[in-house]
Amino acid sequence: MKKYIALILCVLLLLSITACGEAGKDGVKLSFKAASSYEDLKKLDGKLVSINGYMATSSPVDGGYLFLMNLPYQSCPFCVPNTSQLSNTMAVYAKEGASFDYTGQAIKVTGKLVVAESENQPFTDKYGYEFNFKIVDAVYTVLTDKELTADMAAWQKIADSGLMDEMYRMYDYLNFVCKWNTYYVNSYINSSGEVEKGYYLWPSDVEHYLKADGSETYGGYVGQFHYGYQDGYFEGLIQKIEALGMEETSVLVQNVLDAQALAQKALKELEDGNYTAELKYIEMFDNTDYVYTIDKGEELSEDWDRVYSVFEQWLASLEM
Repeated sequence: MKKYIALILCVLLLLSITACGEAGKDGVKLSFKAASSYEDLKKLDGKLVSINGYMATSSPVDGGYLFLMNLPYQSCPFCVPNTSQLSNTMAVYAKEGASFDYTGQAIKVTGKLVVAESENQPFTDKYGYEFNFKIVDAVYTVLTDKELTADMAAWQKIADSGLMDEMYRMYDYLNFVCKWNTYYVNSYINSSGEVEKGYYLWPSDVEHYLKADGSETYGGYVGQFHYGYQDGYFEGLIQKIEALGMEETSVLVQNVLDAQALAQKALKELEDGNYTAELKYIEMFDNTDYVYTIDKGEELSEDWDRVYSVFEQWLASLEM
């Protein structure tokens, strides 16, 4: 299935760059919330910038660059589900010949902002991640307690709860039920050394991925998204949010309810058979097979973007 299955949890965040203050000795102060406007970032192309955050623990071991995030203890870069586009994650490159030592402490990164020529031509790293900007020739310093905001304890509590992993899993599931026809099984070499050609999922495959529980198989398939299909899943997630007792996470309750409603809508379209199939040659797999189109696919995709953007904007608001 698409790259994101291998990257799991791979989850540029939204609003304008009005939070960027005047340039000082560390350059223009950026934030995750401000870093989503390509047009505004383009105005800072080539300029010195600084931003606070945390290293993802899976930042490249050679230290040549790091993945910067705005929550502690995040194991890997997040991507928008079913894509390789970085989300809530910034790529930061060390000076030529230098490298970064890993630290779990909050850091301030200072370096030169480099923005892609267009949003349709993003940068791509050796792992396949895509991003519209990066910070290069960078150095970092560990932030002192005096430099951290009073919200630090709140972010720490959110990170420690494991809530972010569960929210990203929810959106993985929601993306799947809304856009299942864009997922595929890649070509592979079977045990006999023969090439098994890839294909886009059929409705029967989707049912398997939804109904197998992850440890057992359903029709020969191991489930990938069984958790979201189960009764009480969304209610349990809301209970976890409410158990934190935090004003900072209250917006997520309605967000989960909206996700639940959309999942039910998408599943009904699947169960009612509201899709069509066309026999096509698929160049990527050098194979002719049926490719499915969801009748309300465009509507479901727009609904997904709307619900996900609320979560994305909330996540970006956690600034140091």
